[in-house]
Amino acid sequence: MSPRKKKTSDDKDIFEKWILSKPWVKNYDEGTPETIDIPEIPLYGLLDRAYREGPEHTALIFMGKKLTYKELHLDSERFGRALQDTFGIKKGDKVAIYLPNSPQFVIAYYGGLKAGAIITPMNPLYTAREVAHQLKDSGAKILVALDLFKENVEKAVSEVDVDAVIYTGVDDYLPGLKAILYRTFMKKIKVQVDREKFFSFKELMKSAPPEVSRPPVKPKEDVAALMYTGGTTGIPKGAMLTHYNLVANVYQIDSWLFRGRKKKDVYVGLLPWYHIYGQTTVLHSAINSIGTIVVLPKLDLKELLESIQKYKANVFHGVPTLYSLLINYEDITKYDLSSVEACVSGAGPLPVAVAKKFEEITKGRIREGYGLTETSPVTHVNPIYGKYKFGSIGLPVPNTLAGIADPDKPVFLPPNEVGELVVSGPQVMLGYYNMPEENEAVFFEKFGFRWFRTGDMAYMDEEGYFYIVERKKDLIKYKGYSVYPREVEEVLYSHEAVAEAAVVGIPDEKVGEIIKAFVVLKPEYKGKVSDEDLKKFLKENLAPYKVPKIIEFRDELPKSTVGKILRRVLREEEIKKKPG
Repeated sequence: MSPRKKKTSDDKDIFEKWILSKPWVKNYDEGTPETIDIPEIPLYGLLDRAYREGPEHTALIFMGKKLTYKELHLDSERFGRALQDTFGIKKGDKVAIYLPNSPQFVIAYYGGLKAGAIITPMNPLYTAREVAHQLKDSGAKILVALDLFKENVEKAVSEVDVDAVIYTGVDDYLPGLKAILYRTFMKKIKVQVDREKFFSFKELMKSAPPEVSRPPVKPKEDVAALMYTGGTTGIPKGAMLTHYNLVANVYQIDSWLFRGRKKKDVYVGLLPWYHIYGQTTVLHSAINSIGTIVVLPKLDLKELLESIQKYKANVFHGVPTLYSLLINYEDITKYDLSSVEACVSGAGPLPVAVAKKFEEITKGRIREGYGLTETSPVTHVNPIYGKYKFGSIGLPVPNTLAGIADPDKPVFLPPNEVGELVVSGPQVMLGYYNMPEENEAVFFEKFGFRWFRTGDMAYMDEEGYFYIVERKKDLIKYKGYSVYPREVEEVLYSHEAVAEAAVVGIPDEKVGEIIKAFVVLKPEYKGKVSDEDLKKFLKENLAPYKVPKIIEFRDELPKSTVGKILRRVLREEEIKKKPG
């Protein structure tokens, strides 16, 4: 159902009827509870339990090497102890992690938490300037980095003072022969660790006993992770996520997917763990379920499909562009993907055409969800087995309230009216680090609850399903009309020739913003479909004012490391082209 405008009813009546009463619960999958009990434990308590209940169960599979929960537990203890004994790390100190998905990431993350540190992961694609910014803003004392990032690291730490850099190599956790071959091949980039401030991850682990001194933790007050967000829309901000925030979201996800099932699940570990989406839904959730993660440091479609087939992976979290790449991969039907029970798409809108094609090819289930770094991240998901509404982000997960509010004031709106999506729940962050003005702008108190403004324009239907219309900042104003890029993109994706699409507004004095579309065609259609062909198709499916005036074909579109198409980059490129 499309959103419609209607006269706003009394604010309190709307809250009680359409939010507090949780109309979405009746559409939960059978067995999914309305509320769950969330333990007040440190995040590392998940690993403690996995070690107690499944010490010999495989935790990670990395390039063929398997690590058990016992090995993961003991190595994280050693790393935490090394932080304390060698560097004097105390409760509340920051440890930055500049690594791709790897055993070292998990060990540094959980070992740092056990030592009392706050973890602040970094995008492996960061430049030296970006590394320096996060080190400075967070106040990190320790940087754990891949040796391949040596040039960026040393430029960054020449500008920002840190107590130590701990280097690790891919070969530190490779199986024997692969490690030898890697070291031989990569000999030229060997880093020096015998200087002041530069240390070897492997050597620190050797000298440390497997027992860390754990400071007391107040899960609802103590920050576990300082996650930087906003890089695609402005200056990166550090979202303070507590131990309780993260544990709560793991339990919410578990209640939606497997409801306490242990030692049976194999997770695809492709989503980057520096990002909260991969960190919570894969890393922490797998440890909570005493599952196995097939660790994939980079995207390789062949390796991904081979891994799913070989290890019978059944949990697969991804992003829309990944699923788009898969449905257009010519060899996908050669692989047995029957083990996959649930595919979840997040970090951006999932085009309906992509979702339907993926299900047609794989016979599996793909469900769109929604979340933000500030919400640990999951707030909404479509039912896995029940009613799935294509184009919807689904229903609020247990223990979560969600509503639609006026973007400019704390007033709730009725169903089918477009406004700003707001949420309240145990997964919502404490706030942004050292940014009181930002916190004041995104939080408000109403009817006894603390609400977080997501920045996304959305609406809810009468059954409690939510739909994202657009980010407030992406809304295009053309001759006074509001045009939502996602709507135009959905129509483009429904064209058989379109592989990827992005729509932006370019500032213009006469009309406000000119609508421009960027399109990547499927290989077999390149040179055969013109911009006029697509405009004709769009005119048949959209009001005239929504049809892009310009369509540009490209071989690829700019993306973040989690695969989100960056409209901002495209818009900035166009603005730079304008004279003056």
